[in-house]
Amino acid sequence: MTGGGSEAVAVTSAVVAPPRLGREEFGLAPSQLPVARAILDLASEARVRAGAGRPAAPLRYAELRARLLRRRVFEDPGLLVGRLKRRGLLVERAGVLGSRSFELPYPDELDRLLREAEVRAQATTGPPGAAPMEESREIGAMDGEFRRYLRELLRDRLESVLEFGRRFDVDQLTAYLRGLFGDPLAFEPLVALLQQYGLADAPLLAPNGRTTGGTGFHLALFGPPGTGKTFAIDDLVRGNPRTGVPPHGLPGRNRFCGGITPAQFLRLGAAYVGRTFNFIVPEFNDWFRYRGMVEPLKLVMEQREVKWETTFGTVGPYTFRSFFSVNYNVRTGGEDGVRTTIADPNFAALEDRMLLRFQPMSAAYFRAIEASSERLELGELDFERADAIRDHLTLVHAIATGDPLVAERFPARPVALERRLYERLHAVSERALRDGGPPLFSPRLRGRAVRLAAASALVSSLAEPDDGPIRLGSREIGVAERFYAGEIAARRVPEPSASRSPPTRPAPRTV
Repeated sequence: MTGGGSEAVAVTSAVVAPPRLGREEFGLAPSQLPVARAILDLASEARVRAGAGRPAAPLRYAELRARLLRRRVFEDPGLLVGRLKRRGLLVERAGVLGSRSFELPYPDELDRLLREAEVRAQATTGPPGAAPMEESREIGAMDGEFRRYLRELLRDRLESVLEFGRRFDVDQLTAYLRGLFGDPLAFEPLVALLQQYGLADAPLLAPNGRTTGGTGFHLALFGPPGTGKTFAIDDLVRGNPRTGVPPHGLPGRNRFCGGITPAQFLRLGAAYVGRTFNFIVPEFNDWFRYRGMVEPLKLVMEQREVKWETTFGTVGPYTFRSFFSVNYNVRTGGEDGVRTTIADPNFAALEDRMLLRFQPMSAAYFRAIEASSERLELGELDFERADAIRDHLTLVHAIATGDPLVAERFPARPVALERRLYERLHAVSERALRDGGPPLFSPRLRGRAVRLAAASALVSSLAEPDDGPIRLGSREIGVAERFYAGEIAARRVPEPSASRSPPTRPAPRTV
């Protein structure tokens, strides 16, 4: 079932009993999990669009293949389709012009069979942790939250969201955050919200037409406790009713991991094969204290195949396609603090795999945090654009991921990379290198700046014509420059104070 043409999978309502399948288990290899999920998602969406009591609209097989490609899954669905056909859950019929098409006469039985097989495929013999069945329910709840929010948006607020999007860009988002927190504190929340836009992982299009990556990136806020890191990646994204902060981030796409150990995470991560979510970890530094966890976590951050073997059993192999936004608490006071932080191997591990925002504590930064906390506690922060930004972000995400509820009206578009972005970033690094001494920043830092510019371009995607790639403008390039220059400056080790005299030895005692 890999040929072209107008192949389709039709979802129909059944009024007869499903075939007797007995108690023989239906197994799924890890590589088949994303194919099974795509079939389930497409069948469920077709039934939702049709409404209760009505036969579901046919599903094109090309749509299944397109869904798998968007999720970066290259498994041939033909093997699983053949097995379902032999089970009687797919019924082949004569197609148009020789193409193959199938009916799903027992959609409920198909759903049950694949979901049970999915749970068995995720199960491992490892140490106790988050059960795969429980995580499947968690994913279902998050999917339901996103779809409910998107349907309400399309039904009740679409025109107002489009009008907002025609005049909204990264400069306006920055101005909103500066008005809330002041200039010194605005950049961390800005990067956190830009990561939410980037989660769509829209393709990056090189000038020669090749796809060279996506907009998605991991985010790590690295610095001392109390610098607003948790507020940026969690309170502002998911909302915090206790402090009156409304959610600004994507509904149903942020999985909070407070209290989860890395061993538990490695097990539940298998439930997310073929899916893209964001995992919020408020104390990521704790995960690196567990023995044997550093190397598996590196594989996860690199989105490579993960296989974790212990004396208790094996987890995986599976490939993780989701992203992280994390806090890493570390003391950075003074010259020794900054030098020790940069020399920390965990700092290098994160910097090589994540967009790492490093914020040492200073007197000015402390005063800005103190003033912002005071305004929040006194109820003086007006989050007037929170709902509009969340609606805009949700619609942009749905369009960029090719969600079937919007795909016919709003086609997904890549982000076009331009040489001038690289020229401007090259000028930033050259200024730093001319200062002398070995560079204390990773060459990969520039790649993170490119991802940040591309995510910024998605903010203004509704303001551009929809007949071509999304272009980078001076605003988006400016955000990348500010990040790149700021991170290079933050990694400079302070010079010893000239007024500080070297320690003197005490005079020898005489007898």
